[in-house]
Amino acid sequence: MSTQQRHLKPEETEKRNMLKREKPYVYEKIIKYDEKVKKGESIAILQFQYDYKCNFRCQHCDIIGLRGKKKDRFFTISDVKELSRQADEMGLAHIVITGGEPLVFPDFDDIVNAIDPQRFYITSDTNGWFLDAERANHFKSIGVDKIQLSLDSLSATDHDEFRRKAGSHVRAVQAIDAALDAGLNIILATVVTKQRIRSEEFIEFLEFAKGKGVAVFVTYAKPVGEWEGNFGVLIDKDDMDYMRELEKKYNVFTHLTPSYGLNLGCIAVKRMVSITKYGDIMPCPYIHVSLGNFFEEPLKDIIERGMKIKYFRNYIDTCLIAEDRDFLNNIEAKKIYGKPVPVHYTEVFTSEDFIESI
Repeated sequence: MSTQQRHLKPEETEKRNMLKREKPYVYEKIIKYDEKVKKGESIAILQFQYDYKCNFRCQHCDIIGLRGKKKDRFFTISDVKELSRQADEMGLAHIVITGGEPLVFPDFDDIVNAIDPQRFYITSDTNGWFLDAERANHFKSIGVDKIQLSLDSLSATDHDEFRRKAGSHVRAVQAIDAALDAGLNIILATVVTKQRIRSEEFIEFLEFAKGKGVAVFVTYAKPVGEWEGNFGVLIDKDDMDYMRELEKKYNVFTHLTPSYGLNLGCIAVKRMVSITKYGDIMPCPYIHVSLGNFFEEPLKDIIERGMKIKYFRNYIDTCLIAEDRDFLNNIEAKKIYGKPVPVHYTEVFTSEDFIESI
């Protein structure tokens, strides 16, 4: 892993100072990240797919193969408390509640309480449908720090068609102001395809976000879930270079963007893991490989296993699942497509893929 240091951006310094005031315990964990990275340890954000209930049917849904009725054990609130305990012992500091759509979870408050806002920075994903002023203020009061709101076009028609929900654009835009008024940190998550990245609409979208004072997180299109095999939507390295130029002008970033002084490249395992409703730990939300199951072995052991795989331990300056055609052709298409997901790591990676033996 690269630990190439950079000076913190002013907005990063401001957010870190605020965290020091509001959540000093979380701050103390985060300032140790550089040391952990140098030792080859993960500083993973836990992208926690607590449930797959959702009021939308989005065109690009990546959890289509993960959801549905299963007989396997699934997370309960007591399990969330244990996840929080183990993650805290590892020095991890950030959990994202996702799904599905978290705002339809009847036990959302219990999830936040079980995670413990004093021990973690807590983000909630949302499509914005239910995020009004009352809900936003309530989230702030119970310890939610950030909202990651999905918005995929300035065109209401295009957004609603993409999300397969009439009226979703209007509610999402209203949710931005609700979150800002409540004092929540908010970023816009937007899906960018090959067809969109250089469009006039995308520039207008970034200008809109700039006017709101809101950052934009770009999710590159992935050929998984509903888009399995759809390589036509994928960006290439030239597109990624174009995005890096946009980062100089707008407050827009991808998962590859260096932040808080660290340049980690692809963040799978080293900076993020996804946890399914049924306890499987995946390298990221889109690489549907189980590195192990939380209900069967400690989180620490599973993440350490992932850090021994070359694709996740090494510094890789691209997105494996959105741009790297070698990974897509030889791993994704050959070893994951057509199988029930997540696929166990022993069916995907060989001994040659491990930097260290397990």
